[in-house]
Amino acid sequence: MKSMEEMMAAAQQAAETIQKQMNEMQVKLDSIEVEGTAGRGLVKVRASAKGRILGVAIDDSLMNADDKQILEDLVAAAFNDARDRADRVSEQEMKAMQSQMGLPPGFNLPGLG
Repeated sequence: MKSMEEMMAAAQQAAETIQKQMNEMQVKLDSIEVEGTAGRGLVKVRASAKGRILGVAIDDSLMNADDKQILEDLVAAAFNDARDRADRVSEQEMKAMQSQMGLPPGFNLPGLG
């Protein structure tokens, strides 16, 4: 049977391994790009899987002062679509990482939920 010191050292090492993998996952999520769209692609928002907005593209046909409110609504919708897609990709990546770590499905890693 292991001594208490050995068990504590093993637990500490496991915690450090998990922390390292979590940090690597955060870097990976920030490098994955998703695109949200609105108005049948007239407005596009690119975001990282962490939800960081990378860019906005607006079709020239929407550049009309009379359509300002529509454009604003489409930009908001595209941002929301990009955020939803980022959340889904992030969730998939986290599930894959948890599976690789041998954690049960639905296990909530502190600091990630």
